[in-house]
Amino acid sequence: MADDFVENWTTQTRKGLLDLGVMNAIRGRARYGYEIVKLLRGVPGLVIGEGTIYPILGRLEREGLAATSLEPSPEGPARKYYRLTPRGASVLAEMNDRWDAIGEGIDEIRSEDHAGDD
Repeated sequence: MADDFVENWTTQTRKGLLDLGVMNAIRGRARYGYEIVKLLRGVPGLVIGEGTIYPILGRLEREGLAATSLEPSPEGPARKYYRLTPRGASVLAEMNDRWDAIGEGIDEIRSEDHAGDD
């Protein structure tokens, strides 16, 4: 069924974009986990929850792409903030370049006139 195909494709696409979204979320400034979740929930079609985000953040930290700091919170216990390391910023720049190139390539293909193609 075509709907099942689209649903599977959408799920796989989301999974592939989560690292990119998380890294871009902490590119400009340090953020805590739930703040990242709220930011990414604003992206149409990107379904994300706290159970998804923390394993990604932990992996980014283990790989040296993100660093953490504990900051006091006015609303309770200290919060763990995540920010990109210099290596993380470099990796993200390359990921963004590749994403842009893929998007441009797909847009080019989509805009071609395929009349008469078999």
